Amino acid sequence: MRSRRRWAVLAAGVAAQTAASAVVYGVPFLVPSLRDERGLSLAAVGVVVAAPTLGLLVALIAWGAVVDRVGERLPMALGLGACGLLTGGLALLAPSSLTVAVVLLVLAGIGAASVNAASGRLIMGWFDVEERGLAMGIRQTAQPLGVAAAGLVLPTLAAREGSLPALGWPAIACVVCAVVVVIVAVDPPRTPRAAGEAPPASPYRSAVLPRVHAASALLVLPQFAVSAFSLEYLVREQGWSPGAAGVFVAVAQLAGAGGRIASGWWSDRVGSRLRPMRLLAIASAGVLLVFALGDLTLGLVAVAAIAAGSVITVADNGLAFTATAEIAGTAWSGRALGVQNTTQNIVATAAPPVLGVIIGVSSYAAGFALAALAPLAAIIVTPVASEPVPERVAARAAAGPAGPDGGD
Repeated sequence: MRSRRRWAVLAAGVAAQTAASAVVYGVPFLVPSLRDERGLSLAAVGVVVAAPTLGLLVALIAWGAVVDRVGERLPMALGLGACGLLTGGLALLAPSSLTVAVVLLVLAGIGAASVNAASGRLIMGWFDVEERGLAMGIRQTAQPLGVAAAGLVLPTLAAREGSLPALGWPAIACVVCAVVVVIVAVDPPRTPRAAGEAPPASPYRSAVLPRVHAASALLVLPQFAVSAFSLEYLVREQGWSPGAAGVFVAVAQLAGAGGRIASGWWSDRVGSRLRPMRLLAIASAGVLLVFALGDLTLGLVAVAAIAAGSVITVADNGLAFTATAEIAGTAWSGRALGVQNTTQNIVATAAPPVLGVIIGVSSYAAGFALAALAPLAAIIVTPVASEPVPERVAARAAAGPAGPDGGD
């Protein structure tokens, strides 16, 4: 029987990821205030939005290698604490130079990357395959929870205190959660490799894992099309107040958190991570096209598409992470999850400024219609036919006839 401690470890990991996500993905909620305070163009403010994800991008694989070597708890606590201190410094200094602010946000993203690399590996160590999709789905709720918290707090604080000082609250949360990680998030028990035993072969000798990375990266584009521009769209195009738009986006993000849990549970039941992922790619393409149609015809349809997209476009994320860790195995999971995060964040870093330029020179409808090409490509790239047989299905097949829920 697995230790009940695994749920406490999961809770600590979710708290840590939520705090880091409030910093990394909360910057879009400062966009209206930043533009009003500094007169920035949509393309320029897109650079600010992308800065923390750029920090993630350059550090994820390195953090993954550290985690594979020394374990999860120490790197996660140190990185999260550094993220909180750097963000707190940015909030206190509120530099007039946009370059300084961008550099500090990049460094904060580098610290936050430790949580992305370590928390998924913690789950792989503490949870059996029958619970892993659900547990990873719960872990993946941290990003929408962080975005929801940022949506509830940051627009109002930015209007009252200024855009950069508003980041003081998520900075405090990062420092507090770093302490929680030290106390609670014990590294999982693992069997050491026997003396003289060869290390496991690289999972990248097959094309399956790179295709999972590629499909997941393509599915990040619709996620960031919705999350980076929904508040700006509601405020500028639909005439909502920043506070009301923030509440709407926060509620939609909470619904997205529920969608991640549901998709993880779904993958446990059907014994596949990649079949549900492909179906969600189809739905993501559809919701972006509905938004584009609503922007051209009826604003209410576009608003409804934002709400639906906040759920659909994030639901695949935990599936890809679980598939990556299972295919890579324990010895490679830290690095593989680092590569997974890196490929995602290449798209996440480029998406806000590129979409900002496209929308600025054309329209929201054109920008989101072009973004729909990415999930359409992911439908083809997702390697459903090559997905390894799940451990539980293989074990049951070896033991005897499959049960009523077994088999691909």
